[in-house]
Amino acid sequence: MKRRDFLKSVSGIAAGAVVPAPAIWSSAKADGRSETLLVVTEGGPNNLDIHGVGTNRPGYETSWNCYDRLITHETRTLPDGTLSYDRDKFKPELAEDMNIGDMSVTFKLKKNAKFHDGTPVTAKDVKWSLDRSVTVGGFPTVQMKAGSLVNKEQFVLVDDSTVRIDFAKKDRLTIPDLAVIVPSIYNSELLKKKATEKDPWALDYTKSNTAGSGAYKVTSWKPGVEVVYERHEDWVGGKLPQLKKVIWRTVPSQGNRRALMERGDADISFDLSSKDTSEMKKEGKLVIISNPIGNGMYSVDLNVKNPPFDNAKVRQAVAYALPYQKIMDAVMFGLANPLFGGPSNNVTDIAWPAKTGYVNDMAKAKALMAESGVSDIDTTVSFDLGAGDISEPIAVLVQESLAQIGIKTAINKVPGANWRSEMAKKSMPLMVNFFSGWLDYPEYFFFWCYSGQNAIFNTPSYVNPDMDVLIDGARAAAAIGDKEKYAKDVEGFISKAYNEVPRIPLFQPFLNVATQKNISGYVYWFHRQLDYRSIVKA
Repeated sequence: MKRRDFLKSVSGIAAGAVVPAPAIWSSAKADGRSETLLVVTEGGPNNLDIHGVGTNRPGYETSWNCYDRLITHETRTLPDGTLSYDRDKFKPELAEDMNIGDMSVTFKLKKNAKFHDGTPVTAKDVKWSLDRSVTVGGFPTVQMKAGSLVNKEQFVLVDDSTVRIDFAKKDRLTIPDLAVIVPSIYNSELLKKKATEKDPWALDYTKSNTAGSGAYKVTSWKPGVEVVYERHEDWVGGKLPQLKKVIWRTVPSQGNRRALMERGDADISFDLSSKDTSEMKKEGKLVIISNPIGNGMYSVDLNVKNPPFDNAKVRQAVAYALPYQKIMDAVMFGLANPLFGGPSNNVTDIAWPAKTGYVNDMAKAKALMAESGVSDIDTTVSFDLGAGDISEPIAVLVQESLAQIGIKTAINKVPGANWRSEMAKKSMPLMVNFFSGWLDYPEYFFFWCYSGQNAIFNTPSYVNPDMDVLIDGARAAAAIGDKEKYAKDVEGFISKAYNEVPRIPLFQPFLNVATQKNISGYVYWFHRQLDYRSIVKA
């Protein structure tokens, strides 16, 4: 897409007016009291199991609604009246109670909990599931490590309804990490029957089948088309949801999704573009909810393990060349918090996400390129087509700006279903990327994106022992309540990241959702997916 074509597209005809949207569920408007919810999004899951290899973000939604965790978060009302999870307050879900000791936590299970097939949930299932989380490898195992949950010996079977988790060390992220999606509880007896020597955790089976005790179960999945859920009538993890059925349709066209909502043929459109959000708010036909995504940012990431972006001067030149305000205006329509133009790259507080000191300064960018000794760069800028409404126009504007400092780029469009696996290869030299940390603490963001373990979300492959010392120091200080040491280390790792700039922050986006006016109970969650359990259709 050329920049002039992009700018023409964002200022032209309203989305939805060009191609008539198919009537995918004409009864939605006619039957407003139905206990069925129709959700439309751009993309759907590529895997129904959070533990699967390369499971995309839509796959998280299925795991969240179909599996229970031992604990979950309370909800709170935000100043604008919308609902959000409460980062600092927890409540039992599959557990009946939680007893936190000095170096362990003990959970007593609800006695009447059942899996979708009617099998009782026991402590053996919990132990097996947590063992799976720390053993299966990849993202799930690193996620557990973020809370210092690292080996099977930490999960102790006390009796048929009691499990104890021993702490590897004092870590304030351990309890929050038990409330994310990864430590879901699986029907271990069912999955043992589905396991093979090559697939001991039955990942092939759970890729397309759910095996949980959660509020919903998948009754039909047509990849790229729809997921159909039905309520688990014996769910005991919370109040039984009002919705008996949820149909989640994939509608790739942004205009079609908007038209379906405006006609009343769909109930919720999730992850709206900033353009649609801005326009639909003004029209007032639907309820529009926008929440800043906690611990999240869009960025331009540079692969530092290979030339030319192993050169810090080149990276800094790119940072000064980026058209930050154009991106905010033409792509985000102001619906984002800028992460550029701060007083300095050396921060003096622990607020996060923080602004860098970079601004668009072509003279400075060209001077840094000259100092780098590197010239005639020919590379690619990649982006996730699953987030193309934001990432593609950013890539176009980045391409245009970098050409002015002698960096020629070809745009690489990666299908959304393949984005996670492409990220894992660590081979893309330059990318438009988004990451948000589930646990809303700066040290958690840096654990994933900057630490020497070089996890999947460390897309620049940035490894620096001095950075690791600061990240580990902040985590250790937080565990014992040393606020002064914590602040020093957090300010240190943010400043180091911004000066060495393996990733260039652009903005903190909002998560935008449109609902019909008879829909209530939507809650913003750290995983940025829908929780059907709280939604009510009047």
